[in-house]
Amino acid sequence: MEAQEIHRGRLFDHVQLVVRNLAASQAFYTAVLGALEVPLGGAAEGYFWADELFVSSANSPAAQGHLTGRTHLAFQARDEAMVRAFHEAALAHGGTDNGAPGLRQYHPGYYAAFVLDPDGNNIEAVFHGDAQRSAPSVKITF
Repeated sequence: MEAQEIHRGRLFDHVQLVVRNLAASQAFYTAVLGALEVPLGGAAEGYFWADELFVSSANSPAAQGHLTGRTHLAFQARDEAMVRAFHEAALAHGGTDNGAPGLRQYHPGYYAAFVLDPDGNNIEAVFHGDAQRSAPSVKITF
């Protein structure tokens, strides 16, 4: 990468998933993150990343030879249409439906969809309803 830039200030700093089939996971996450307008940050031997998400094969140094157990990971969506686009992209790229787009009872306006990624991780996209953000994220440039 010519310029290194990350965004922080959302819910978590980073998550690493260790997967069986890196190519299948890269196709899946490139599609679902594209639907959420989050670009792939880059890729190298044995891993790829996008913002706070790192996905690697079991033979990467950070994985130490172990696959991740089932994880629940929720991505923020800008609106209900983006949640639906996420769900469609996931199903078209190796995901399995785990909850169609719709309102949930967690709080008023909670609109989400759930899919299982190629390794069985429960991946969600959620729009929390109308709200005002102070900033989309904190931008850090190296």
